Amino acid sequence: MSARRVEFLQWFGLFGAFAAWVAQLVLGWGVSEARCGAANFVWHLNFDAWQITLMAIGIPVALLSEWAAITVFRETRDVEHEEAPPWGRRNFFAAAAMIGNVLFVVMILLGGLGAIYHSPCKAA
Repeated sequence: MSARRVEFLQWFGLFGAFAAWVAQLVLGWGVSEARCGAANFVWHLNFDAWQITLMAIGIPVALLSEWAAITVFRETRDVEHEEAPPWGRRNFFAAAAMIGNVLFVVMILLGGLGAIYHSPCKAA
């Protein structure tokens, strides 16, 4: 595999799931605010459908990010973390991303399900 492709996969593996989680969090918050405000009277937002859509987009992106991290890790499995850059760095980032991406998949899932279960705009 070319060094350029490994470099792209390294950075996507490291930041792809994070970006999917941030997008789900920010867009989900925006939908929540729109549902509770005057915009809901105009747009009639289906809050649950939006949250399910955000999860349905976010989880595959995070899983692709996990695949990219695993691919880079397999490409650099013979390299030690202490080796000279960029290969040592790639191995380290891929190992860290494999763990982090699993956490981001869980956070996307729990964030979406929690938003659906706990509907906004209701008194506590």
